[in-house]
Amino acid sequence: MADNSTILLSNNDKGDETRVDLSVLEVILGIAARKVDGVSEMRGSIKNGLDSLFGRTNRGKGVTLSVEDNQLTADVYVYLDYGVNVPQVAVKLQKRLALQLEQMTDLTLKQINVHVVGLISEEEKSAKDEELFSNQEDGEAQD
Repeated sequence: MADNSTILLSNNDKGDETRVDLSVLEVILGIAARKVDGVSEMRGSIKNGLDSLFGRTNRGKGVTLSVEDNQLTADVYVYLDYGVNVPQVAVKLQKRLALQLEQMTDLTLKQINVHVVGLISEEEKSAKDEELFSNQEDGEAQD
């Protein structure tokens, strides 16, 4: 039975294997996705929200990988900046993620499905930043 939580990177005739956990690949793809112009945020889950409350960061949030017949499929869930050309950003995401994974692991993605969860306006970004900074100032004043 195949283990769907890891994927084979390399093996040799001695029986040695190199396997990588899918969560590691999700981290690689999540970091690469956030660097694409037009991507505002990645979608998280309830667990990601709880982790961030406790100061932990899940860099793979917003990316889900699945393996079928030793071929990878990526589902990427993103919030885009308001006003960007959605198809162009989606194509950039697909190219960047495929290239990044191939450069780091020599693996190719069979499919990269981009799911646009929502759009973030400049007002929402600035309001979020103000909220972050006001909380830090309140915390510093109490110390």
